[in-house]
Formats: sequence, structure tokens, C-alpha cells
Amino acid sequence: MSFDLVFFGGTGDLTWRKLMPALFQAFRHGKLPPGARILSVARDEQSDAQYRQWLHERFREVEGAKRPSDEEFERFAALVHYRRMDLSQAEHYQHLRQWLDERRADTVVFYLATSPHLFTQICEQLGAAGLNHERVRVVLEKPLGHDLASAQQINRVVRSVFDETQAFRIDHYLGKPSVQNLMALRFGNALFEPLWRRESIANIQITLAESLGVGTRGPFYDGTGALRDMIQNHALQLLTMIAMEPPASNDADAIRDEKLKVLRALKPFSPEAVARDVVRGQYRAGNVDGQGVPGYLDEAKIPADSCTETFVALKAEIQNWRWAGVPFYLRTGKRLAARDAQIVVNFRQVPHAIFPGPQRANRLIIKLQPEDGLELELLAAKGSGHGEALAPVKLDLDFDRAFSATNRVGAYERLLLDAIAGKLNLFVRSDEQEQAWRWVEPILNAWAASEEPPRPYTAGSWGPAAASAMVARDGFTWPEEV
Repeated sequence: MSFDLVFFGGTGDLTWRKLMPALFQAFRHGKLPPGARILSVARDEQSDAQYRQWLHERFREVEGAKRPSDEEFERFAALVHYRRMDLSQAEHYQHLRQWLDERRADTVVFYLATSPHLFTQICEQLGAAGLNHERVRVVLEKPLGHDLASAQQINRVVRSVFDETQAFRIDHYLGKPSVQNLMALRFGNALFEPLWRRESIANIQITLAESLGVGTRGPFYDGTGALRDMIQNHALQLLTMIAMEPPASNDADAIRDEKLKVLRALKPFSPEAVARDVVRGQYRAGNVDGQGVPGYLDEAKIPADSCTETFVALKAEIQNWRWAGVPFYLRTGKRLAARDAQIVVNFRQVPHAIFPGPQRANRLIIKLQPEDGLELELLAAKGSGHGEALAPVKLDLDFDRAFSATNRVGAYERLLLDAIAGKLNLFVRSDEQEQAWRWVEPILNAWAASEEPPRPYTAGSWGPAAASAMVARDGFTWPEEV
């Protein structure tokens, strides 16, 4: 199958840091279909050779074994081309169409790795140039909009140009192997399904923690914040996958229908609930990995009076039969104690304790990064004496060891290959995405109406103390506090 993949924003950070390295890995693994052409478009005036040299220099920053040798890069670079485009000029889209029509590939994928405010303009121009035919797919990078109204406007324009089956709204967390294994854990095994409900589970915690600060993304991040950047998309997508009912099949819409039901069942936030069940924070100077780091307000290009949140913790409730009364705690933040993404399923205590001493409840830990695996915490007798208290033990499955880390497909690699193949299972449908905005918008509105700034927390900590207090109020703790 021949295909053309066009990156709008071909010189941007996302393209050279994530997308091109992911495509190279697909090339190295022999996963790219034959007859591939990769075209980057941007405003810079460059030749193919100049762009390939620029990309080669960027690839030197790729980590470890993923970095190509010079010979590997040369073979990959032969697939890569470059065109200068002014995205506001209709004739430039006609020139793009002429380039694509040179051979009429079986599939054409447009990847919009640009600022979201350009999405509607690009889609409208593609439609006007006739580049929305049945062989075309368009990939939309997050964040898709700034609020519900802007997201709906983008989706209206996208739907006016492309069929819903042609629109691939990407959330790279859904491409992580551990997230795919979450689906396998739940729906490929009989072990957990009888326990996957309110009678057996006390609470579920989703943590997406970063030790890095905003870096060079200060202006973008200050206009976005942690709620929009991580909760509205990544965290809520993980919540839907952990809480959804079994779909009737592995069909994309069957899966996305069940995810949408979860989003619609989330209890809406009132202003009082936001004050009680949502904590927003902003990091101050501190130490991360033994190094002193500045506070958020001291980062480059951040206004001195910014109230943008770099941390969010909240309590969510799903109002349905399976999950009624089970709190879901979500948190994300920058400059936290560690880079750590995980889902912790805390089971209820046994109804009657017959062994002496404190007994910790069972936990299932689904590790997303930096490790990738499952950990089940059980209690067992030490075996060194009669009547002795139980001790915790762990059953640990490391997916990288089990399935060979060198051959495992990364998130962007998997999603790019799925977009080329036309598989929508791991992409977000427009109604899902809009419902997620509908749920978080009352939080944004409450913050906008409040004069209270984000709570400060020291860089290198696990966030404001109020986040621990929120969970403790229900009798629970975060994983690092166990």
C-alpha cells in the first residue's frame, strides 16, 4: 500500500521530537508500508537536502538505542521531502495537491502538528483544494480547543470538510503499550471482571506526574495550564478505559460508545464541589533530583502575577450502578517528586480480619511510565512462626522484560501506523472530546470567578498539602503515603 504522510508544522518541536523519531522506529522495525513518502511543510525556505540535514542534527538528540546510525538515517531520509507553505495561501494548497497527484497514493494522511488555532484554516483550505477525498485522513493533535465552545467550533469545521471516519483526534497516552494492556487486562481475562465494581473496589487513583518544569514552553503553558493540558484529555481517557463497561466488540465505535457513557455519567461540578473537591497548585523554587530549580513565576516568559495552575488534584464520581460511591482521584503536576504515571486500584479490606496486626488492603498498580507493567499487592504469611502477622508481597509483571523492550512499539509509532491503516480504536471521537470539555468547564469557570490564587508547593514535593487532605477526608492516602 503506497501512502503519503504530510506534516503541517514540519519544523516544530512535536515533529522532530516525537513524530519523526516514531516514524523512524516504524521504518527500523519494518512496519512502514512500502511506497512511503513523508512530506514536511512549514514557512521556512529549504530544499529537501537542507531539511534532511536539519533533521539529522535534531536526531542526534534522540535518546540511546533509538538514535539512528548515519547509514540508517540516510535510508530513512530518502523517504523525507520538504515544501515551503504559507498556510493562509490557497495556491499553496493547490501546489501541494499537484505534488500529491504525481502518483495518487492509496492513502494520504495529513498530520496537523500546529497550534490548534490553525486547525480550522488548514481543514477549510484542504477542502477547497479537493484534498478531502475518500483516500485522505486528517490527524488532529491535542489540545483540541481551549474550552467547549472552541472545541465545538473546530469539530464543526472538521466535520464540514471530512467525514468523522476520516478524523483521527490523537491522544498519545492511548498508544502506550500499558494502556493497551489495560484493555487486555479487563476484557481478555476472567480474573478481574467479578471484582471490577463498587462491592470490591474502595477507590481508584490516576497519577500523571512530571519532574520537569515548563522549560521553553512557558508562553504556551501559561495560556493552557495543567487542567487543559493533562486532565481534560489524558487523565479522563484513562478514567474511561478503567471504568467503561465491556464493549460488544473490538470495533472502534463500540469501544468509544462505552467511553462516552462514562464521561456522561461523571457527576457535574458545582462551584461548591470545585471548592471542596478540586485542588490547584503552582510550584515554587525547590530541589528536583538534587538540583535547585526555579519557581514557576521565575521561569522564562512567565508573567510575575500568573495564576496558571501547574498542579491539579480532584475527586471524580461516576453515577452508575457499577461505580456508585467509588471515588476516582485524578492528579497531575509539574516539578513533582518523580516522573510517574500510574493507575492504582485500591480494593476494599477483607470483611473480617482473623490475623493479628494491621492488614493492608490489596492493590493493583498499572504502571504507565517510566516503567511499564502491572503490580499486584497481596498479603502472605511469613512462614517463620505460629500466628504471626501477615506481610505484604508483590506479584510484579514487567512488560518490557516479558515482551522484549527493544521490539515494543512506542505510543506515537503505534498511533501513526494506526492512522495510516485507518484504525480508529485508539483515537478520540468528537462527542467524547466535547463531553470531556463539558465536564471540566465548570472548574475553569469557578477558578475564573475566584480571587484565590493556586496553592503554592515546593518543587520536588508531591504537590500542595491540600491534595493529601482531600483524599484523607475520605479515609484514603496517595500511593507514596502508604
